[in-house]
Amino acid sequence: GTSASGTSAPAAGGNAIEITHWYHQYGEEGTQQAANRYAADYAKVKPNVKVNVVWKPGDYGTALNAALLGSDAPDVFESQLNRDFVTSGQVAALDDLYADVKSDFNDVGLRANTVDGKLYGVKMIDDMGMIYYRKSLLDGAGLKPPTTLDELGAVIDKLTAGQAKGFFAGNDGAVGVLGDELLWSSGHDHLTTDNKVDFNNDDVIAAFTKGQQWLKDHANSILSGAPTDWWDPSAFTTGLAAVQWTGLWAMPGIKKAIGDDFGVVPWPQIEAGKGKPATFWGGWSQFVNAKGKNIEEAKAYVKWLWIENKDIQKDWALSYGFHVPPRKSVAAEAEPLKSGPASQAVEYINKYGVPGNPSWTGAMGTAWGDAVNNMLKNGADPKTEIAAAATKVEAELAKLK
Repeated sequence: GTSASGTSAPAAGGNAIEITHWYHQYGEEGTQQAANRYAADYAKVKPNVKVNVVWKPGDYGTALNAALLGSDAPDVFESQLNRDFVTSGQVAALDDLYADVKSDFNDVGLRANTVDGKLYGVKMIDDMGMIYYRKSLLDGAGLKPPTTLDELGAVIDKLTAGQAKGFFAGNDGAVGVLGDELLWSSGHDHLTTDNKVDFNNDDVIAAFTKGQQWLKDHANSILSGAPTDWWDPSAFTTGLAAVQWTGLWAMPGIKKAIGDDFGVVPWPQIEAGKGKPATFWGGWSQFVNAKGKNIEEAKAYVKWLWIENKDIQKDWALSYGFHVPPRKSVAAEAEPLKSGPASQAVEYINKYGVPGNPSWTGAMGTAWGDAVNNMLKNGADPKTEIAAAATKVEAELAKLK
């Protein structure tokens, strides 16, 4: 769907201040009700403030960008920070909200929301992806969890049978997932820590050359056209695929559907002794629209919701799906993440997770995405495509400087 559903928290009489709060559509059952509940609780604290929660299905990023350009933009919204938001004056600085608790937020989350020394967002949750596999199927076929790309190919070929495919990582045939995971598992990133191109080198070229061949060799084992995309585990839990790439957030639903018959591994390294395992270190942050009508009230609401209330962060991260709480003290108390595959996931994100860089702008992402599609969908020469993308990204970096 493409429509939005809104729920207003009641406000007491008088001239209420209205704040509109946008969320993307979370897949976990109960999340929308929780967001509405938080807004209603805030109305008890600030009776003169009315919070309108808007739940946005469909392409959230496109809808948000369009809304921010119009007159009906949200006052508070979730997204990931990039420098475009800052240079366009779209997001308000939030350094004053952190006060004495800044040190309780993990460094990765703080870096992801910082541009030129100022904090513009508050991390709500940390997310990462993993390969989920059925332990019984691997054991029955005499297979071990894959640690290299070739081993993953062997596993999914062996487990492809009848209508069931071996692997699912998106309805684009896994191209989108491979685009970043091949890069990161080569040992490189989009940008270095000092904001220089980090992907125009022989390691990355070799990784995508191998990725092209891997997709060809295992095309019959890769599922596309599933009812939902990779972020939802239903292809895995219903038996459409024996192995699936999806997020930590899906683990409670997987456990409910198939019990303990699953294990997890990060994206495998390119080859034994070459590259490293990888996963994204993502998640969502809250931002205040610097062009909104009620900036200070919106900031006060964000502070109450994601900084003052540790119970809300714990509830949001752990009661519906699984996410890693970005506050150190909350993460330390997260019992569901202390054992089994969940504890392995936390180990993977801390050891192999690659966080976003706010200097990676939308134009850079488009240049990289075009190169990935040309390489993995159209069979274009990796050396040529990567060099062309690097030239475009370097031009964008020059603008930033």
